Amino acid sequence: MLKLINAGLGRTGTTSLQVALERLGLGPCYHMFDIVGDEKRLQQWESIVCDGKSPDWDAVFDGYTSAVDGPPSFYHRPIMEAFPEAKLVLTVRDAEGWYESTYNTLYQFVLKNKDNPPEEGSRQARVLRMTTVMTWDGLFDGRFSDKDYAIEVYHRRNQQIIDSVAADKLLVYDVKQGWEPLCGFLGVEVPAEGFPHVNTTASMRERMQRMGGAGGPIAPEGVGGPVPRAPVREQG
Repeated sequence: MLKLINAGLGRTGTTSLQVALERLGLGPCYHMFDIVGDEKRLQQWESIVCDGKSPDWDAVFDGYTSAVDGPPSFYHRPIMEAFPEAKLVLTVRDAEGWYESTYNTLYQFVLKNKDNPPEEGSRQARVLRMTTVMTWDGLFDGRFSDKDYAIEVYHRRNQQIIDSVAADKLLVYDVKQGWEPLCGFLGVEVPAEGFPHVNTTASMRERMQRMGGAGGPIAPEGVGGPVPRAPVREQG
């Protein structure tokens, strides 16, 4: 059962949050990395995002305690309805830095595949379709290359989340703040070790250059490893 949902967009520290949550006992933590390398999960999200089907959220997140990054962040409202006791963390960062990081990493996946389209039906093509429907053509209306517009959407989306979620259920959080705000929100002790900062722009670009047939971003070293998962049931 999910206890925490992250509503922040990619490149706002979602992978660092994943590592932190698992360190605090809120793992396994669901991430986009869990989808791109797993056929059943990819099929589930294609059905949700591309076909508009309403899923069994218990089945989607079977075996997980928290969820970060997209696609879950885009569906935080219905997920919170399915898990009413769950708390929400909205990861944020300065808008300029977010845009530059996203443009130089995730959006390069889009531009690369426009110039060299992947084989139809390949995993890479399917991930591209899903993320395009959800993010690039969905949230950003096909205008992500317009920096001012993309930043306007980023601010508006964050504010809509802040306005719609009860204050006692929401943490607006920059991972640069470290452990204290997160641990205070969760009611747990602050670990002795430093807060994890992973998946930098440079390392993300390197992974995307190496992704090859993986169809999407490759998980950073130490993230998304062979943690035992409960089996994910097919949607009805």
